[in-house]
Amino acid sequence: MTNPILQTDTLPAFSRILPEHVEPAIDELLAAGRRRVEALLQATDDYSWDNLAAPLEDINDELARAFSPVSHLNSVANSEDMRAAYNAVLPRLSAWTTELGQHEGLYHAFRHIAQRDDFAQLSAAQRKSIEDSLRDFRLSGVALPAAQKERFAEIQSRLSALSSSFQENLLDATNAWHLDLPDDARLAGVPASALGPARDAAAREGLDGYRLTLDFPCFFAVMSHADDRALRSQMYEAWGTRASENGPHGGQWDNTAIMEEILALRHEKAQLLGYASYAELALQKRMARSTDEVVGFLEDLADRAQPRAKQELAELEAFAADTLGLDSLQPWDMMYAGEKLRQRRFRLSAEDLRPWFAEPQVMRGMFDIVQRLYDVRIEAREGVDVWHPDVRFYEIRDADGEVRGQFYTDLYARPAKRGGAWMDECRVRRSAEHGLQIPVAYLTCNFTPAAEGQPALLTHDEVLTLFHEFGHGLHHMLTRVDCAAVSGINGVPWDAVELPSQFMENWCWEREALDLFAAHHETGEPIPGDLLARLRESRNFQSAMQMLRQVELSLFDFRLHAEHDPAQGPRILATLEAVRDQVAVVRPPEWHRFANSFAHIFAGGYAAGYYSYKWAEVLSADAFSRFEEEGIFNPETGRAFLTHVLEQGGSRDALELFTAFRGRPPEIDALLRHSGLAA
Repeated sequence: MTNPILQTDTLPAFSRILPEHVEPAIDELLAAGRRRVEALLQATDDYSWDNLAAPLEDINDELARAFSPVSHLNSVANSEDMRAAYNAVLPRLSAWTTELGQHEGLYHAFRHIAQRDDFAQLSAAQRKSIEDSLRDFRLSGVALPAAQKERFAEIQSRLSALSSSFQENLLDATNAWHLDLPDDARLAGVPASALGPARDAAAREGLDGYRLTLDFPCFFAVMSHADDRALRSQMYEAWGTRASENGPHGGQWDNTAIMEEILALRHEKAQLLGYASYAELALQKRMARSTDEVVGFLEDLADRAQPRAKQELAELEAFAADTLGLDSLQPWDMMYAGEKLRQRRFRLSAEDLRPWFAEPQVMRGMFDIVQRLYDVRIEAREGVDVWHPDVRFYEIRDADGEVRGQFYTDLYARPAKRGGAWMDECRVRRSAEHGLQIPVAYLTCNFTPAAEGQPALLTHDEVLTLFHEFGHGLHHMLTRVDCAAVSGINGVPWDAVELPSQFMENWCWEREALDLFAAHHETGEPIPGDLLARLRESRNFQSAMQMLRQVELSLFDFRLHAEHDPAQGPRILATLEAVRDQVAVVRPPEWHRFANSFAHIFAGGYAAGYYSYKWAEVLSADAFSRFEEEGIFNPETGRAFLTHVLEQGGSRDALELFTAFRGRPPEIDALLRHSGLAA
């Protein structure tokens, strides 16, 4: 029987991929890849793009196309068998990557290409791909002595396994907790949009009443709306102690030792390569030039936000005491009191907006916005093999009818699906032997599913999330670059990769854009002017506290990686407390274990890079300010952003691309203005 994972010339056959297919497929591709690499090196000693770089890209892309659906299924349809198969091949894939990065024959072959007389005649993307490869050889330890190379490979393999274990512990700890309630006596204040799914969750277990879980829509609804303070406290503790030694499942899926080992290994890896810290190593692929520049940037934001944040907290404490009877505002009261204050100040709740944000209408409006900006068409395509009935598939076509990209959407929370929202690659655009390979993306969210008899109704925050992830998707799919290494989001500095995603969020606040999709799901009426006015007025509600929270996470991540000292150990809690002493205005309880669920830095790509969200927000706010000046649907401005940013991928320097679009280097003024912190 043909292994469906090996059928990489078509879209993945998700319905036919089984855990037992994974190891044989990956092993076969790795063995073939090793043979092909050696054959390429032995075929000539006059290496070129055509006889080495392009065929090597073919090899890696075939492997990426095979592993992509495996990795994706492990995230969205997790099972014990798929998890075991996924974890079994991770060390082998890590070994392959390290082998290539440390292959001296390949390294010298790429140096030969860079030194050829005709190197300048390659395309800009091809030259950037070669230059980035030479950098990556160095960062993979190609020049290390044999014993250190071996140790580097061990570290890479172990880090891959640890990151997977971290994510699995977090998923298991999140799924393990639930609270069954026989009736709604303790659920006063919780909106119907959350009660329905909680009732459905209980019914699936054969129970009457309601089942509360730590799926984010349920957690957020309870913490923001439940009048029962003890219930909020109980859920806050369960959420804040996930995958730690504390809380209701304390010690069962504890990530502490995993985090400590990850930090130690990252530091050792950096030192093997001659860097003082992992943060210094990470910056070799970033826009930021030094650790001091990153810390200075974050501390400057903290200084700007702190006075206003202290004022916001004082206002919240006074409101909680005077209006809610909460003399001592506890961490599990913050979201609840904040929502009540928002309702009092702006006569607005997140729930008030749901009727105007039916998911099908939001999707159509988002597509309409992109069509107006970039002159493309987005249409659903039926008959594509998917992994769940909720999944949809779409194509993007330009004005000439050419398919520019394709993407899957998987929007709703469910068991066995990891939390959060993300965009990932299924296929990358590249010039291949059989022709142009079309980029394909996965867009994954965890929204509240539809209630019976009506469409899924989103909050405005969920609309922002959807636009954010689609911004990443557009960066991946609208690229015109044909070299995989610098196509789409590839080769883009990590602290610039959030530019297109955060940029897309801006259209969720503009009347002209909202009129395309903010329509009442029953009447079709557009969002009323007074409701929109109140939404816009609330945009900067507690924005200084929110900015400080992001700065806190960013500084914690960066200092954790910049200041690691093996003699002192990881100092995770101590570093977090030191950062909070410096910037925080709100402190969680001593038993809280946020770091144990900080998947961005321990299981994602944001290690020593969480600051990228604020760094790129400067870029995105400044980029959107040009649209504010010239019209949010100005076709020339949209074409300029498409041409200078989205289509270029990682083929040119990120600052150079931004400056080409904006006409000058980035300035922080627009971010401060959008955040309500302008002087």
